[in-house]
Amino acid sequence: MGRIFVVELEGRAYKCKFCDTHLALADDLVSRYCIQAFHCHRGKAYLFNNAVNVTVGEKEERTMLSGMHTVADIFCCSCGQIVGWKYEAAHERSQKYKEGKFVLERGRIVDGIESEFFIETHPGCSNPEDSQV
Repeated sequence: MGRIFVVELEGRAYKCKFCDTHLALADDLVSRYCIQAFHCHRGKAYLFNNAVNVTVGEKEERTMLSGMHTVADIFCCSCGQIVGWKYEAAHERSQKYKEGKFVLERGRIVDGIESEFFIETHPGCSNPEDSQV
């Protein structure tokens, strides 16, 4: 294995909870005002357009509340902890917007600027939930 080069993001970044490696910019949240209610077996999760400093695992088929998807777990490149998953393919037309996007699990990331985790949401947003089975 070669040397790991870590990307340092400029601006408000979310980091790996375990080693503080930058993972995503707040600007890359798919929806800034109505965050979709993504869930995994460890709790809430959030959809990002891009993620850095992650390695992508093997692709697999998973049945989620929104249907069948081809996904791959993503791991922090510094500490190796699982931090979420990447949508490789969606089998239903209404879910195609997720393809190529990353889901980071709330319990595995921290806000790099604020002392507490912060994602701006508005109560009453109703979007489909995803569940990792």
